[in-house]
Amino acid sequence: MSNGANALLVGGRRGTPAHASGTAWRERCALPLAAVAVAFTLAQLLLVRPGLGLGWDETVYVSQYAAQAPPAFFSAPRARGVSLLTAPVVSWSTSTELLRIYLALLSGAGLYLALRVWRPLFPDRVLTVAGAFFASLWVTLFYGPQAMPNLWVALGGLVCVGCFLRARADGRDPAALAGLAAGAALMAWMRPTDAVWLALPLLVLAALRHRGLGLLLLAGLTAGGIQWVIEAYIAHGGLGRRLSEASRIQGGLGWNLAVDDQLRGLVGRTLCRPCTGSLPHPVIMAWWFVLPLVAALGLVIAVRARRPAPTLLPLACATTAAVPYLFMIGYAAPRFLLPVYALLAIPVADALLHLVTRPDGRPRPVVAALTALAVAGHLAVQYAVLDRTVDRTTAHHRDWARAAAQLHRLGVRPPCLLTGADAIPVANPLPRPAVRTAAHPRTQPSDGVCLAHGPGGAGRQNASGGRTPCASA
Repeated sequence: MSNGANALLVGGRRGTPAHASGTAWRERCALPLAAVAVAFTLAQLLLVRPGLGLGWDETVYVSQYAAQAPPAFFSAPRARGVSLLTAPVVSWSTSTELLRIYLALLSGAGLYLALRVWRPLFPDRVLTVAGAFFASLWVTLFYGPQAMPNLWVALGGLVCVGCFLRARADGRDPAALAGLAAGAALMAWMRPTDAVWLALPLLVLAALRHRGLGLLLLAGLTAGGIQWVIEAYIAHGGLGRRLSEASRIQGGLGWNLAVDDQLRGLVGRTLCRPCTGSLPHPVIMAWWFVLPLVAALGLVIAVRARRPAPTLLPLACATTAAVPYLFMIGYAAPRFLLPVYALLAIPVADALLHLVTRPDGRPRPVVAALTALAVAGHLAVQYAVLDRTVDRTTAHHRDWARAAAQLHRLGVRPPCLLTGADAIPVANPLPRPAVRTAAHPRTQPSDGVCLAHGPGGAGRQNASGGRTPCASA
């Protein structure tokens, strides 16, 4: 196939060296990929907006190293990668806008680097389409500037799989070897369990045929996850206890068919727990069903072109990454599948370009027109869901801010302990020294109760022995 990976590699071996060409600097900079990354960053700033307040989970992550806020309780499933990623900003600034801009710029740069890793494996036009597809999903845009781990697992997974394929083809490629370890470390740094699931096909293949790469992959996973393991023994009674507690917090991991839950989340429900109600309109769900079909077509094309590995391996890693969130958890959040979408993007892009062009490179007008129409409809759906999700999230954050302002007006002052289901996001907008949240969910009293803490005792009680509410939100 003329636009396949083999054609690219052969073309790179023939003729004059790339540096002799007048367009060498364009090749080195990968301008189409850079344009996608810049557009991704700008879209985040324009469509999601830097003024979007911090969410519940974001507050937990950000508070760990915030200069003027006590750290919120850090539950067993969480890893400290996001907290460390945001520390350069939150350690000295309380500006949410600055944090959003920082993360948008960082995620744009991360997307560029993750796509660039794949240049020896696929032509730039395939990678450009793949990046544009992944970056245009509402869930990618929404979480790009947020202090959440899933997008970084996705980018780390892209780097890890791409570098594994490159190192498999050329064991003396230093950039590929370094990228393999770095991508694995980034995934484990953000979410160790997700990293293991995504890397499972790589580990199996390495154990069978590439043990040196397997050792390097394990080293990367260990470097990224060692802090989480050490913390398990320091704060959770051991690794087994931490995994068990993480499972309990997530509702008990086991056989749970969550495919329908993920479908309900496609309408813009950032957390579907409990996941009830009717399924979204078929127009909103259509892309989710088309995606694996087009990816499978990409595999068929790759097999016929006798270059199956660069397509088959990301598909295998996407499958194992999806298993726990489709079949082992009792709720859903669209962000959980970001690594799956990132890995499927390249086979999907390869298939789409094959559909709209002939073997000689000329376009197929009818197919190209139909594909363009489908893509336009897809983008319209993604924008509509994103706009609705941003508006709904902004409204929730305003409610938390109003509750915090009301508590402050009612005289909530230090030392005071704010508890309840929304204690963490409500406490965050308050003046930093004003309140702190309960140290552990299992020790929290009933919702809506504010305990006054001081040297004299654990809490203030009324004459009947009950808790005295300090204020009501």
